[in-house]
Amino acid sequence: MAKYKPYSYSQGVFIPVHFAHQIQPGTFEFTLSHLVDNNKLDLSIFDARFKNDQTGAPAYDPKIMLKIVLFAYSRGIIFSRKIAQACEENVVFMALSANTRPHFTTIADFVSSMDKEVLHLFRDVLMICDEMGLIGKEMFAIDGCKLPSNASKEMSGTRADYEKKASKMERAIERIISRHQITDASGTELEMQKRDEKYVETLEKEIKKIKEWLDKNDDKPGKTGKPRKSNITDNDSAKMKTSKGVIQGYNGVAAVDSKHQIVVHAQAYGEATEHDLLEPMVEGTEENFATIGDSEVFADTRLTADSGFHTEDNMEMLAKKEIDGYVADNRFRKRDPLFIDADHYKERHRKERAAFEGRSGLFKVEDFVFPDDFSHCLCPAGKRLYADGNNVTIGKFKAHKFKGPKGACLPCKLRSQCLRNPGANGVRQVAYFLGRTEKGKNTFTEKMKHKIDSTVGRFFYSKRLGTVEPVFANICSVLGLNRFTLRGKPKVNTQWQMYCIIHNLKKIHLFGPEYA
Repeated sequence: MAKYKPYSYSQGVFIPVHFAHQIQPGTFEFTLSHLVDNNKLDLSIFDARFKNDQTGAPAYDPKIMLKIVLFAYSRGIIFSRKIAQACEENVVFMALSANTRPHFTTIADFVSSMDKEVLHLFRDVLMICDEMGLIGKEMFAIDGCKLPSNASKEMSGTRADYEKKASKMERAIERIISRHQITDASGTELEMQKRDEKYVETLEKEIKKIKEWLDKNDDKPGKTGKPRKSNITDNDSAKMKTSKGVIQGYNGVAAVDSKHQIVVHAQAYGEATEHDLLEPMVEGTEENFATIGDSEVFADTRLTADSGFHTEDNMEMLAKKEIDGYVADNRFRKRDPLFIDADHYKERHRKERAAFEGRSGLFKVEDFVFPDDFSHCLCPAGKRLYADGNNVTIGKFKAHKFKGPKGACLPCKLRSQCLRNPGANGVRQVAYFLGRTEKGKNTFTEKMKHKIDSTVGRFFYSKRLGTVEPVFANICSVLGLNRFTLRGKPKVNTQWQMYCIIHNLKKIHLFGPEYA
């Protein structure tokens, strides 16, 4: 019979561990430890937090806290409890923390209160990248990455929405109570009553939360005068459309250098659209470089951004700042020869979808009849649409607008061919464009169109995608930031900038032979 060496899992062993030997040259933790310990990062900014020089307990050294938090983020560990657990079980974390084992509440407080210090750290790391020659300053690309926040999408709405929601919950409680009164007399099962009581308790908590919010908050004002949707859980976040549906979250915006994808500025915004974000990102980039000794960074540096940042005001801002910008408009691909057949495939898709849904293609403007005086228009069903605005300006174009009456649109048999959502209570609206306005002929938008449509313009803009998107792929897929775990813009912005710092530190580790 074969013989095997005996073993026992109950057996223990004492292993000598020298912390300095666990941080091996060539590893990321070695680079991180070297930068922090050799005063490459100015951590004196944390001294103002403490007033325990004469009395009070000693605090954890910011060097220790920064090492374990940044290293944890680089490994995709984002929760403070997991970081504290790693400091007790993982040898590398033990070595970086010198076995000090901070409590998870200490770690959480350190991260959530770093909104003032994180920008200084970001600029220190940016200065190291600049000294190492990792920033080419040939082109910066600006883009945003929309991520879910630690907030409930269902708790979004205006004050009117919240009042309606609270009333609906109160009516639900009344129905449950009245049902209990009936069932008590008939002797219904006790288990069902306990379940209803628990549901009532949950509804009462939600109603209390809504009413407390209504007492302390007003609607967010919108640009058009209509209120924007607020959120009870995190009012700084916003509802955003993404490729994966609508999320409640933040837009992590980054300005990235084209040479080695170094993030030169990062900021998180609770804005669904990016129209108002280009100017603060440009100003933030200028401030960062002015801090590290380059006050004219955009003198020889191009700037690229996608159509989400394109507005007339933004194009005017770039022109006044004399920035060589390349910002696409929403018709950029329509004018691109490479996408000349795109409409053909879109039309085929519309026809295939209409055939699958059992209807023909949607009516176009060409299917409507417009008289010479534009007093009205006739739809394909022969119904009269009334004028809803003459000589109005829509996106620098003059147009006549028409709208169908509900009495004609709602019972119409051609409704499925006229509206994308025929099941709703909407009516058909049509705009007949007359041409470009006099003001629109020489706008900054027109100048940008001519510039970006040139061969040189398309060449520089084509570099945008390969500059900024790899950064988001690294942060979200490799480093593991698939959602923001903190609440409130200052804390979320701290978390976003911390991950951008990690991204830049990885570049320093990769291209810095002195740390290998």
